[in-house]
Amino acid sequence: MGIKKKAIVLLSGGLDSAVTLYIAKKQGFNCHCLVFDYGQRHRKEIESAKKIVKKTGCSCKVLKINLPWGGSSLLGDKVPSTYVPGRNIIFLSFALSYAEAIAARAIFIGAHTQDYSGYPDCRPEFLKAFGAMAGKGTKAGVENSSIVIKAPLLYKRKSEIIKIGAKLNVPFNQTWSCYAGGEKPCGKCDSCYYRRKGFKEAGLIDKALC
Repeated sequence: MGIKKKAIVLLSGGLDSAVTLYIAKKQGFNCHCLVFDYGQRHRKEIESAKKIVKKTGCSCKVLKINLPWGGSSLLGDKVPSTYVPGRNIIFLSFALSYAEAIAARAIFIGAHTQDYSGYPDCRPEFLKAFGAMAGKGTKAGVENSSIVIKAPLLYKRKSEIIKIGAKLNVPFNQTWSCYAGGEKPCGKCDSCYYRRKGFKEAGLIDKALC
């Protein structure tokens, strides 16, 4: 058996990134997960990410970075926006450096259509542009070994993502989607709403709420 191709997977601890990790594994990649501690208001998603990584047996790095200028309700008390300025640009840049350092040829991100309107760095145009930049601005790229940006959920509805994850045995009960940091999901934020709606449309029970 040959050596598995390497990939960096951006893992937040949420449902979408967990499904993306399992897709990458299904595609035969040796996955190296990258989790960011960027000053979130709670650490629930980071702990969820660690549990998911442990379940898969993949390697993982938790990278602490500082975004001192705020600009998001996830970072401070400002409301209502949950957009973190340039977050995916920053995350993908770190992932790109990591990928080149370990000779990985793909970066997986869980961006999808639901995020288009509110998150400009989740749009397909952005991901395509970032991939083109990676091809021009890295040693791997200029040597014709470009690092590909993969967003396998990009055009999927939440219910479709959940169905895919169920088939791949993603441990949904260990994922965390809520913007709040309580013991249980708040059930009121946008993320909770879309997750609940997705499970209902998929005809499945969200075990995280059981």
